[in-house]
Amino acid sequence: MTDSKRPGKRERLAGAAVQVLHERGVEKTTLADIARAADVPVGNVYYYFKTKDQLIQAAIDEHGRELDTLIAGLEQLPTPQERLKALLRGWMSRPDVTARYGCPTGTLASELDKRDDGLDKAIAGVMRRLLDWVETQFAAMGRTDARELAVGLFASYQGVALLTNTFRDPELMTVEGRRLERWIDSLAV
Repeated sequence: MTDSKRPGKRERLAGAAVQVLHERGVEKTTLADIARAADVPVGNVYYYFKTKDQLIQAAIDEHGRELDTLIAGLEQLPTPQERLKALLRGWMSRPDVTARYGCPTGTLASELDKRDDGLDKAIAGVMRRLLDWVETQFAAMGRTDARELAVGLFASYQGVALLTNTFRDPELMTVEGRRLERWIDSLAV
């Protein structure tokens, strides 16, 4: 990649924060860890982010941008059933990473919930946007219980991500992904 196509330092730092926070967790991650992953001198971090919390917020914003890109791609599929199954396949596509680190967004939300700084609400907002989108898909399938189904799909994914990580067993995620695809198919009216 040429320098003219390489993302700027701020964008690299935000992207690296997503990755490093996922792999190391909020408390164990340092600004130096993120700077190293972003290939940015640690002294430059403070030019873009004055505190670790600002960098965490940038990571949350990056999760939001990734969600927007994901939804835009899913919206290109012709039916809500296909969109939901494609979402599910995306969630389940890296069971080895989930086995090692858990769900990137769910793990971050769980960690931030233990703090009292408002970042928990920011990550919850990202997750709520996806939950609302999933609900819209179930409603488009003609389901009057769309909210409950959306929560059920989310809970199943987050639950299997936790179990996959706890037991370090990627097969759990693979098996649950196949079951959830059959479940989505069974809900079509």
